[in-house]
Amino acid sequence: MPHDRSPMALTPELVALVERMERDPGPPAGEREQTPRELAAMARAVLAGKGDGPLWLFAYGSLIWKPDFVHAAAVRATAAGWHRSFCLRLTRWRGTPEVPALMMALDRGGSCSGIAYLLPDEDHHAQVVRLLLRETDGNPPTNVARWVTVRTADGPQQALAFTASPKGRAYAGRLAHADIARTLAVAAGHWGSAAQYLYNTVSKLEESGIRDRNLWALQALVAEEIRRNHRLTRAA
Repeated sequence: MPHDRSPMALTPELVALVERMERDPGPPAGEREQTPRELAAMARAVLAGKGDGPLWLFAYGSLIWKPDFVHAAAVRATAAGWHRSFCLRLTRWRGTPEVPALMMALDRGGSCSGIAYLLPDEDHHAQVVRLLLRETDGNPPTNVARWVTVRTADGPQQALAFTASPKGRAYAGRLAHADIARTLAVAAGHWGSAAQYLYNTVSKLEESGIRDRNLWALQALVAEEIRRNHRLTRAA
């Protein structure tokens, strides 16, 4: 559970100062979006690595606050060996080529608490295709689907998760919190702002009883950056 009841420094009012809708610039130069046939092949490859049993999905970011899919159950879960990281530098969705954004993926090391969703038993292929369409960032993707083991109250479960490939073109590596905050305080794209993405994630984690110390510190830094950019006092 969260260790205190202090309010978030990053407020909806501060996020609104960053919020804007940009045009979609499309894939970066030299890249293209996956075709339906490619997505279907990717889904088959993903499911080929699945063991016996139900299909679980591990959510750590936007899949928590905007799941956009049918699920039969949702439980707290922890993925050992992975941590949330703003390690994807993207020029669309919540950024532009002129003002790139940083987005989260699971990166190696540490542990990550999130939500595991139990997906329906029918048509796993179609469900994975839809997840790949939503979560993969390029062609080839830097945010890749991988099977991980998560701990739940009922024991370990194999779950599908989206993880960062260090070899991907969008991989930014481990960045200092101050550098991440400066980016999140200004970036926005045709899906909205990076600050909104952070606010929604931290808010939903807190609502679920999950306090990610790194994200909690980061939201305070982003709030301070927005105040500085807009010449606001701390009380504003």
